[in-house]
Amino acid sequence: MINYLPRIIIWFVVLVLIQVFLLSNIHIGFYINPFIYVLFILLLPFETPGWVLLVLGMFLGLSVDYFYHTPGIHASATVFMSFLRPFVLKNISPRDGYEPGTLPRVEHYGFVWFLKYAAILILMHHVFLFFLEIFRFSDFFHTLFRTILSWIFSLAFVVSSQYYIFRR
Repeated sequence: MINYLPRIIIWFVVLVLIQVFLLSNIHIGFYINPFIYVLFILLLPFETPGWVLLVLGMFLGLSVDYFYHTPGIHASATVFMSFLRPFVLKNISPRDGYEPGTLPRVEHYGFVWFLKYAAILILMHHVFLFFLEIFRFSDFFHTLFRTILSWIFSLAFVVSSQYYIFRR
């Protein structure tokens, strides 16, 4: 984890800046809000301790909350995603387990594995985020529709980043 620290700090700053200054201006209708900042939690090393995941998730979410003027909504959704990450990794692990020193990326475990991993965690993040934001079930189907559309766009951004940003 210490070996990756400079890279982690740079990616934290870059992803928050992309989210805040570029993607916050993308609203296709009222429905679609792509969130690429979750890529930070997705790409942390496998060996990251659970408490570190939660602290980083909180700090990441609070950073986005600060710029979006949403008091704790992104922080709570990101902490929830960080909490679920070890369980998801355990349930979708390859037969031989994860190789030491590898990162959760397409280049190490393949497209299908990464798609499952990212799809589950981003969906959980978005469901938590959008339903906490609306905080009522009277608009359940409207919120569900918005969640699914945003999830598809966020997943597309995250998966495509594996091919355009993290090329070998």
